[in-house]
Amino acid sequence: MKSSPSDDARCPTPKRPLRILVVEDHADTRQSLALFLGVLGHQARFAQGLQEALALAAVEEPFDLLLSDLQLPDGDGWELLLRLREANRAPAWAIAISGWGSHQAKARSQAAGFRAHLVKPAPPQVLATVLREAAEGIQTAQSPHRCENRG
Repeated sequence: MKSSPSDDARCPTPKRPLRILVVEDHADTRQSLALFLGVLGHQARFAQGLQEALALAAVEEPFDLLLSDLQLPDGDGWELLLRLREANRAPAWAIAISGWGSHQAKARSQAAGFRAHLVKPAPPQVLATVLREAAEGIQTAQSPHRCENRG
């Protein structure tokens, strides 16, 4: 069911930018993601590998979202998400972005707790849609007044 304008007024789109931890070892991809996330208004911090990401997560304010490559020079994105959980520093949402697009890789990402698994090169409109869904989900979870579908 499509929402009406009055539904949109009761359930506004997120106003706060997401705090995103981006983990990507390829410099050009990091730069592209930095520009893209900036245009969307999000605040991103960048790490090149697992250890750097863990160090950032330990000292930064909690991140809303993890956007991580799976193949890292010092581990993988699945291990990173597990270790963030163990340290009680896991963000509300996690998105895998990888050249690995097999059914097995996607299933492993889902089992690890990633809410989406995007295959590189991810089209910008797909990444923007997933980020918008994440922002809406995070806002709804943090809001004292949950939006209800009244139809």
